Amino acid sequence: MCLLTYYPAGAAIDTRALRFGAEANPDGHGFAIVTGGRIITGHGMKAHTVIATFARTRAEHPDGPALFHSRYATRGAIDLSNCHPFRLGGDARTVLAHNGTLPKRVHPRAYDRRSDTRIAAEDYLPGQPFGPIDTVAGARGLAGWLGTSKLVILTVDPAYAHTAYLFGERAGQWVGGIWYSNRSYLPPDQRWLVRRRTVCGYCLDRDLERTSRYCRACGWCFHCHSALSHCTCLSTPPRPAPTAAPAPGLT
Repeated sequence: MCLLTYYPAGAAIDTRALRFGAEANPDGHGFAIVTGGRIITGHGMKAHTVIATFARTRAEHPDGPALFHSRYATRGAIDLSNCHPFRLGGDARTVLAHNGTLPKRVHPRAYDRRSDTRIAAEDYLPGQPFGPIDTVAGARGLAGWLGTSKLVILTVDPAYAHTAYLFGERAGQWVGGIWYSNRSYLPPDQRWLVRRRTVCGYCLDRDLERTSRYCRACGWCFHCHSALSHCTCLSTPPRPAPTAAPAPGLT
């Protein structure tokens, strides 16, 4: 599912929240900071190293917007090349990071080790398929294509009217001037909303017809508060011992 965190200009970071997010989303991390007409980025597979570098760099450059991303891999290889943020069309002046599931158009095909977000950043979105995002039509088109996903774009390209764009804002939450794409920035025992059993404590999807212990949107387990692939509620049932077939001619 990933955790995408957005910091407006001047917002200080909460490293504790980033550590919780990295523990829940361990498949690579990255950040971007807008400063002085350029974007500083960093990527890595070790959360503590990337978070420490981000904290130090953000303290030196606090005046521009920034983002941090921790990945929970669903498509593409688990390696450094698939860590967000990605350059838009290879242009270092514009980067993006995403949380959610993108349409099939950008899903990797056989033998393509890229993630869906990386494919979108490299192959699909550079062509502005919905028009410029500074127009109403372009912004609505991109938002509609994203669906329930969240996307942050940072840019120093003068072709854009702003340096930061946040899509899917309502699907996340603002806490202390920082925007988080879901609740995985919280300690594990606080992510699940106990009194709202129809609302996933991870992706916040509301499902009034949920019939199993799992969120139908992201696979989160309402019982052990883990992703489906890491659910510890049900142990593997023991297999029955094979029954020997009777020898031919015996009854």
